[in-house]
Amino acid sequence: MSYKLLTNLVRLIVYIIMIFIALLCIVPIYILFINATRSTPQINSGISFLPSTFLAFNWGVLGSSGSVNLFRSFGNSAIIAFSNTIITVYFAVLTAYAIEVYNFKLKKVVYSLVMLLVMIPGQVAVIGFYMQMSAFGWLNTFYPLIIPAIAVPTSVFFAKQYLESCLVKELIHAGRIDGCSELGIMHKIMMPIAIPGMFTMAIFAFVGSWNNFFTPFLIITDQKKATLPMAVQIIVNGNTYNREIGAFYLGLAISIVPVVVVYICLSKFIVGGMAMGAVKE
Repeated sequence: MSYKLLTNLVRLIVYIIMIFIALLCIVPIYILFINATRSTPQINSGISFLPSTFLAFNWGVLGSSGSVNLFRSFGNSAIIAFSNTIITVYFAVLTAYAIEVYNFKLKKVVYSLVMLLVMIPGQVAVIGFYMQMSAFGWLNTFYPLIIPAIAVPTSVFFAKQYLESCLVKELIHAGRIDGCSELGIMHKIMMPIAIPGMFTMAIFAFVGSWNNFFTPFLIITDQKKATLPMAVQIIVNGNTYNREIGAFYLGLAISIVPVVVVYICLSKFIVGGMAMGAVKE
């Protein structure tokens, strides 16, 4: 067997495996959207790859529920997720910039602390977090779901690794010579350079915040302030949606639309951002 033939055979096998994995990821989501257009008897009859005509009916069931307002929960999750994403990305880059550019006492200690926090699961501190939010009077508000985004160790770690590979310190010195302030240098010089990495962090931050169920369930008690994952949980346990499975699938389909849209819009930055952050000169 020639080298060229062997190479083509290996490439074919790799393509087949990749297509199989892609189908494993795509088909369940496709069936989810298809079931959102079907009735309960149709769903119980088996899997279908063709849409049905019950989308308007399922939409009406969602809008008529008295136990949970899915659309209000959608808005709550949007407010929290977008605010969380903006705060996470900005302050992670700001912190990483300070660690990378400035020399100060305990610099290595600070970065070591960030790395240590990356390895500690957030659930370990959940009791202390709840008590602290209670002392602040922030229970049943959005503040505990947004304000802690100022300090996300994983985002700081990623931003630090990314800046190590793409930041040109000569540009910083040039900005200082031209009289630009330190924040001006960060905003006008560093951030444009770090845009691919920032978009990569934004995707992860948005998806994590949008899908977060544990923290809102711990903090929020008022159903009017419920996030979308909480609303989906109420849907699962609700008698109305147990009778109308199509409406349940429609609710799930609506819940994943923003994640898919954000990923499609920003996915081109993922490979470049992660590759740049993985290479050091």
